Amino acid sequence: MKKLNTLLAAAIMSVLGTAQAADHSLAMVVSTLNNPFFVTMKEGAEAKAKELGYDLVVLDSQNDPAKELANVEDLTVRKVSAILINPTDSDAVGNAIRLANKANIPVLTLDRGAAQGEVKAHIASDNVAGGKLAGDFIAEQLGNGAKVIQLEGIAGTSAARDRGEGFALAVKGHQLDVLASQPADFDRTKGLNVMENLLAAHPTVQAVFAQNDEMALGAIRAVQAAGKQVMIVGFDGTDDGKAAVARGKLAATIAQQPALIGAIGVETADKVLKGQPVEKSIPVPLQVVSK
Repeated sequence: MKKLNTLLAAAIMSVLGTAQAADHSLAMVVSTLNNPFFVTMKEGAEAKAKELGYDLVVLDSQNDPAKELANVEDLTVRKVSAILINPTDSDAVGNAIRLANKANIPVLTLDRGAAQGEVKAHIASDNVAGGKLAGDFIAEQLGNGAKVIQLEGIAGTSAARDRGEGFALAVKGHQLDVLASQPADFDRTKGLNVMENLLAAHPTVQAVFAQNDEMALGAIRAVQAAGKQVMIVGFDGTDDGKAAVARGKLAATIAQQPALIGAIGVETADKVLKGQPVEKSIPVPLQVVSK
């Protein structure tokens, strides 16, 4: 009987140990780590996870929905306690989220939302408000009716959609003249290439709204090479973006707080795992950074 009790106790301790280990393993699936914004978001999450005593697994989806799905599948096998996901695409990510739902692993989205699947909470800046801030800033500097070009992010992402929606509100409110609006996929090199073509097609442009700082930095190079004076406004408030503002190369950037998004994501996951109530949508403040 004593031996049976000992074995039973050992089994219970083993189960508790496994549960405890699971309770202290979180995962973060990032759309790409080839972007300073998401690197900073990862670092904020890592710092908060360490503070709260969690092991954080970080996987890079390399802007590929298929890779994203494989990453989540891997995490369900590992039986992590919760998954923080920054989607490559707001629609495509639904398959990955449903996979986690089926494995009873809570999912939280960061920066970009998901159109499908059950998500416990979404932590992001108010991208609609940010897009409007950018358009308002251009109108304040150049007046109503200014001729503008928009460089869009990756089609299908909630960030690109929402920033574009907010910018459209400012366009309507200030009667801005949108000469062109074209995707450059949140990428610096594509921002340069697309901007070169748009400058050639629309030489009278006065201002550019780039939906992230990486595209804005590419646009700066295109404008400089063309020898033109064009106001450029970015979005994200990355270190490179803010440095360009300080040098007078970038008129402004709508500054997010990526480290805070990551940190709040981990804090919220911790609450979910402890059975505490959380808001479905958690906004993170942003601001206009200009010289």
